Amino acid sequence: MKDQKVPEETIRRLPRYLRALLFVQQRGIESLPSHELAEYVQLNPTQIRKDLSHFGAFGKRGTGYNVETLTKTIRDILKLNEPQKTVLVGAGRLGTAIASFPGFERYGFDITAIYDNSMSKIGKKIGNTIIKSSDALSDIKENKIKLAIIATPPEVAQETVTVLVENGITGVLNLSSCYLKVPKEVKVRTIDLAMELIMLPYYT
Repeated sequence: MKDQKVPEETIRRLPRYLRALLFVQQRGIESLPSHELAEYVQLNPTQIRKDLSHFGAFGKRGTGYNVETLTKTIRDILKLNEPQKTVLVGAGRLGTAIASFPGFERYGFDITAIYDNSMSKIGKKIGNTIIKSSDALSDIKENKIKLAIIATPPEVAQETVTVLVENGITGVLNLSSCYLKVPKEVKVRTIDLAMELIMLPYYT
């Protein structure tokens, strides 16, 4: 369902819709009017209808969206209808927390390998996954893995992403609080937790 005409911001909002739908699904709700979905994701109903219109017609007047159908559709759009193998580079405190986070599995992500360059960590386990040497990153190309999470110190993040891209990675979640240079066909999402926190004092 990939469509080059779909705005970037629309794609960024789809996971928010999916999270809300999964939440109401757990509560046994079968249909959801757009104004109620809007309350969950803190957007206006018009924006939601506009976003979803890029992918077809959804919802019925008077009853709203069928939760199960829309959930499946958004999963299909985001390619979450099958397990997404992901590698994690960096097994420090942040990397360990990420590897142990159960929320990824809910959306179909499977952290299949963890890498680090510290001899004190290599060979140990996080959960059931053995930490491998960063020198073995070429394994990801053999296993046709396309997604990676970088939780390394900033000073080695660029070197890390370069090696990842050389071995077939095309999607990167960057938690290293620095900007990365990648080819235009590679998508990087950078999350800096400190930067997210910085703006909150303004509102308090």
